[in-house]
Amino acid sequence: MQTTQNKFELFKLNRQLLNAIEEAGYTEPTPIQEQAIPLALAGQDILGIAQTGTGKTAAYTLPLLMRIKYAQGHDPRALILAPTRELAMQIAEAVNELSKYTDIRTVVLFGGVGPKSQIDAIRKGVDIIVATPGRFMDLYLQEEIVVKNINVMILDEADKMMDMGFMPQIRRFLEILPTKRQNMLFSATFSDKVEKLSFEFLEYPTRIEVTPQATTAERVTQVLYELPNFRTKINLLSSLLKDEEGFKRVLIFTRSREVAGQVHSYLLNGVVKENELRVIHANKGQNTRTNAMDAFKEGSVRVMVATDVVARGIDITEVSHVINFDVPLIYEDYVHRIGRTGRANMLGQAITFMTIADEYHIAKIEKMIRMEIPRAELPEELEIAKTPVDESQMMLREIDSQKRNEDPTFLGAFHEKKNAHLFKPKTTSKGKDTSRRKTATKRSKR
Repeated sequence: MQTTQNKFELFKLNRQLLNAIEEAGYTEPTPIQEQAIPLALAGQDILGIAQTGTGKTAAYTLPLLMRIKYAQGHDPRALILAPTRELAMQIAEAVNELSKYTDIRTVVLFGGVGPKSQIDAIRKGVDIIVATPGRFMDLYLQEEIVVKNINVMILDEADKMMDMGFMPQIRRFLEILPTKRQNMLFSATFSDKVEKLSFEFLEYPTRIEVTPQATTAERVTQVLYELPNFRTKINLLSSLLKDEEGFKRVLIFTRSREVAGQVHSYLLNGVVKENELRVIHANKGQNTRTNAMDAFKEGSVRVMVATDVVARGIDITEVSHVINFDVPLIYEDYVHRIGRTGRANMLGQAITFMTIADEYHIAKIEKMIRMEIPRAELPEELEIAKTPVDESQMMLREIDSQKRNEDPTFLGAFHEKKNAHLFKPKTTSKGKDTSRRKTATKRSKR
C-alpha cells in the first residue's frame, strides 16, 4: 500500500515541500489537488471549482512554490488576490507553512490597518504577495510595488471577488501586469456570468470541477426552523446555546453588523459567558478581529457571531455548528457559511432560521443546492413571541418586493392595504359619511 508521502511524490515536488507537506499532516491529495497540481506545474491556466474545505489553497500553493523554488531578486514574482483580509491572512499562513523549508519570502497586504509595516516588508524583498485588491492597488499607486516580474496571478474565491465589485480593479491589474503569465482561479461556486468574465484573463483554461457547483459539504447535517420574528429567533438561539456539551464551537451568521451586535448583546444577557463570546464584522478593527478569530480557533471562545466577512476561507476544523440567524441574500454564501463546519472529516450541523420573508430566498437556495433543507419541529418549551407591528410590516414589504422581482407588474398587497386611504374617500358611494367629522356635526346640532 502506497504511503501518503509517496502520493505527493508523484507530483515531483522537491524535498523541501514534501517535508513541509508531511509536517502539515496532509494524508493524501484531495480530488482538486490531484487534478490541479499537475496542470499548474505544467504552466496551464486553470479554472478550479470545488466545494469549500477541499484543499483549494494547497492545490495552487504547492505548484506555485515549486515554480518559484527559492528567494530571488527584490520584486514579487507571484500575486495571490483574495476578497477579504481574513482570507488573505489565511492564505499567507498556508503559504508560509508549506514554504517553511525554503527561503521564499511572502508578504500579506490588506486594509483596515496602517500600511507602514506592510511597506517595510515589501522593501526588504518579496517573492509572493498575498493581497486584497484595494490595498495592493493603493501601494502600487504609491510606487511601493514593482510588478514587472510577476508571472503568476491567482484569484481565490474569484466569484466573491467579482460579486463584491472588484472587477474594475481586476481589469486594471491585467493592464499593469506582464501579459505573459500563468493565471489560476479557484472558487466553490461559479455562475455563468462570472465564468464568462473570467475568460477575459484566462488563456485556454482547463476547467476542473470535482463536485457539482454549489454542492454542500457531505458531512454537514442541515436543518431549518420556521420562526415568526426576530425575538423568537433569539429565544431559540438562546435555548440551543445553553447546551454547552452539544454546541461546543458555534459560528452564528447574520446579514448585517447591526444584527450581529444585537445578537451579541442578547447572548451576553446570561446565555453565554462573556469570555466565551465574540462578535466580528467590518466595523471591528483588524487587531480585534484577528484576536477574536485566534481565540475561536484555540477553543477559548465557544460562540462567534459574525457577518459574511468570515464566511469564506477561514479554516477552523472543529466548528460543531453553524447557525444562520439570518438567511443570506447572496445564495452562494449559504454554501460557504455551512462549509465552516464538517471540515477535515469531522461531522457538523448547519441550522437555519427562516421567517416568512425568507421563504423566497430559501426556495432559491434549495434550487441551487439541489435539495430540500429538512424542516425541524420547534421545541415545545420555546417561547413564541408576538410579532411587533413594524416588524410585520417590514416582512410584508419584503414579500411584496420579492413578488415584484418575479412579476414587475405586481403592485403589492401591502402597498394597496397601506395606501388605501390615499385613494378612497371616507364617504360611501351612497353619501353616508363615516368620518369623525359627521359625529362632530351631530354634536354641534345638539
